[in-house]
Amino acid sequence: MPSHEGLGRARKAWDAYARTVNKVIPPFVVEGLANALTPGAAYVSREIVQNLLGFWLLWHIQGGFEGLQKFGMSRSTIYKKISRFRQAFGMHPDEFDPPGIAIDYEAYWQGQEAFYERCRERKREQGTSRR
Repeated sequence: MPSHEGLGRARKAWDAYARTVNKVIPPFVVEGLANALTPGAAYVSREIVQNLLGFWLLWHIQGGFEGLQKFGMSRSTIYKKISRFRQAFGMHPDEFDPPGIAIDYEAYWQGQEAFYERCRERKREQGTSRR
């Protein structure tokens, strides 16, 4: 399915390149690097996954690409995050359906309305108490 990234031709070319490179690098090199980098890589990986899952959630509750733009995210940031998401999870955030996670959109938006009303109320209270 065509997306904001087109028909996926660049991704197919990259995957072909990666398969070739993976055939050339000896397994002991990969294993040695993995052992040396594991602690730091684990920390960075957790941070990246947390960030990408947050992006996935925003993607869905804001209604996709255009919703994220209205939310204040730039086009280039959205494209970069989509690309990172695909690298990490192997699919577009719109197609990703993590097991055990369901979004209750109605409850979220009702909660947002209540939250913003409380914020407006606090702001009004602060405005009157400063005078």
